Amino acid sequence: MLDIDCDIVGGDWDETVDWQALATGAVAATLRNAGFEALVAGEGDLVEVAVRLTDDSEIQQLNRDFRAIDKPTNVLSFPMHEPEALADILGHEGMDVLLGDIAIALETVTREAADKGIPITHHVTHLVVHGTLHLLGMDHLEDEEAIAMEALETRILAGMGIADPYGGPDGAAPAADRR
Repeated sequence: MLDIDCDIVGGDWDETVDWQALATGAVAATLRNAGFEALVAGEGDLVEVAVRLTDDSEIQQLNRDFRAIDKPTNVLSFPMHEPEALADILGHEGMDVLLGDIAIALETVTREAADKGIPITHHVTHLVVHGTLHLLGMDHLEDEEAIAMEALETRILAGMGIADPYGGPDGAAPAADRR
């Protein structure tokens, strides 16, 4: 069973958007497509993810404090478990699991969505999917990892009716060149 806690803690997020439903849908779709269907079906364990909608100022502070990069970014993920241990943790019945936290910065995602000509809701959905994959242990530091992660993101988003955020097969740059 999923428990997604989506809170607006900074920035002027559009309160007419149901960010809670958006985050819940994105996390559920990610878990289903990453091999964790039972967690979405409401059977067994409680799986928690916290989504923090904030502003560039806070995300810059988090980025500086946890990654030693003193600038804002669009999304940060804070997994609670090492990837190697996650499958074992999720495999134990009756165990509630906090997967981790995802923080998203309003000004950066607004600017990026405008640059791409896409709705902010589509971009935020993509970033929640991306962040959830990080919570599940995926990464994009190596070319092969980046290609696999981007392909999975694209498939998840397509299932939600959202276009390929990486440009699709129309001659877009290889994954390694887009990081």
